Amino acid sequence: MSDNKSDLLAIDDFSSELAEIIEWAIRFKNDDGFAEDFKPLEGMSIGSIYEKPSTRTRVSFEVGVRKLGGQPLTLLSNDIQLGKSESIADTAAVLSRYLDGITYRCFGHETVEELAKHSTVPVINALSDMHHPCQAAADLMTITEHSDSVKGHIAWVGDGNNVLHDLMLAGVSLGHDVKYATPKGYEPNPDVVKRAVEIAAGSGASITGTNDPIEAVTGAGVIYTDVFVSMGEESMEGKFADFDGFQVNEDLVSHAHPNYLFMHCLPAHRGEEVTDGVVDSANSVVFDQAENRMWAQMSLLTLMCNRAAWDTYLELS
Repeated sequence: MSDNKSDLLAIDDFSSELAEIIEWAIRFKNDDGFAEDFKPLEGMSIGSIYEKPSTRTRVSFEVGVRKLGGQPLTLLSNDIQLGKSESIADTAAVLSRYLDGITYRCFGHETVEELAKHSTVPVINALSDMHHPCQAAADLMTITEHSDSVKGHIAWVGDGNNVLHDLMLAGVSLGHDVKYATPKGYEPNPDVVKRAVEIAAGSGASITGTNDPIEAVTGAGVIYTDVFVSMGEESMEGKFADFDGFQVNEDLVSHAHPNYLFMHCLPAHRGEEVTDGVVDSANSVVFDQAENRMWAQMSLLTLMCNRAAWDTYLELS
């Protein structure tokens, strides 16, 4: 592995290349010819480590790696000694001798940072408590695919969580204004907001925060929400009650542009953060997002593990 190996821990690690990453993914998704014989990960093994249960992340990575000609290897938390009887640093060194790339879905962001620090192969953060870059890449890919109908800013309603963090960073990287509404005390991490504001200053976009969902969604081209209580937060008493008034329902979305997109990273807790009427409406693109996780990750994996092949496809397709 080259000394200049790259890691994806947050989506702004690739903010300058995000537009091309998405363009590559969209081209590959719609390529019924050359893409079938294009196997940039042939002979490579990609290991995916999971501390948290997963549906979309696991399936999208396994299928995506196989489509690219590689061999996926799934490692559940009970399968390996990571951070238990073996240090993260030693585990990273060992896995780097076997694998050509590592994806890691974990609880604490510091864990994936430590793994990347000691790995000699590319590491992709497949979700941590601070960032969810693969979701953001899929989200902006979905918005780009519907760019002809999106008229207005990206609005977030809900918890200031990992999904919002990378949605902000990715959105402003591509020039989208972002407005988020969270209950008091649930605002996004101020350091992440600062990074997003700095990116926005260069792209001409803006970041606005509020505690009023109607203010956030008025005139929006995209409305995005997520579960109010994330995996691992089930013991946080009273959190759900703090989100009273933040449900994305028919009344709330009536303030958005008529052609707004409804987005959710899934799984959705229907009747809690969103109503059936919204998530099943013609405005909803939640299953496009889910599919695009695979295509966006395929672009990222090719870029990080075989840059020459990624460049060649972008030039020839």
